[in-house]
Amino acid sequence: MPERLNSSSERETEDIAYDLAARLKPGDIIALNGEMGAGKTAFVRGLARFLAPEARVSSPTFALVNQYGGYGGIYHFDMYRIDGEADLLSVGFFDYLGGGGEIIVIEWFGKIRQFFDGHTVEVDIIKSGGDNLREIIFERVK
Repeated sequence: MPERLNSSSERETEDIAYDLAARLKPGDIIALNGEMGAGKTAFVRGLARFLAPEARVSSPTFALVNQYGGYGGIYHFDMYRIDGEADLLSVGFFDYLGGGGEIIVIEWFGKIRQFFDGHTVEVDIIKSGGDNLREIIFERVK
């Protein structure tokens, strides 16, 4: 059963992610979905506040991946510019999977969903009116 929470600010979005981070297991994959400007990077800031408190989180749109913290930290991917398996192979994406205790967060997950067997925590961030109102829906998919 999915959890549905409402956020009215970036800080509330971060707090929701912080609470979720406390329940994650090493190696979990967060499938992060939401339109441009929905708050995906704010959500990752909340995860990092729990998992890698010294991290300065930024969107990895051009770098493809940012790493926050060491073992037990976060690999933060942005798949916005990825167009298929050849792109994933060329950047070594699959080398990051199953390697250790890091949490893997993938923005624009829908673009690469076909390469996963469903063992993810799906997070949808939906603009629900107003400038800062968001509905955040998440559930572990097995």
